Amino acid sequence: MTTWEYATVPLLVHATKQILDTWGSDGWELVTVIPGPSGDQLVAYLKRAKS
Repeated sequence: MTTWEYATVPLLVHATKQILDTWGSDGWELVTVIPGPSGDQLVAYLKRAKS
């Protein structure tokens, strides 16, 4: 059975692709993006298999 670890990452509008590419290159998979608590910023939820 696969076990997962999760991360939440604030996304900056001007650097969204760079942020997601960096996490993706470390093996993280994007699960969803939702508005942050203030509504002004987006938050990415990511997961990857634990090793």
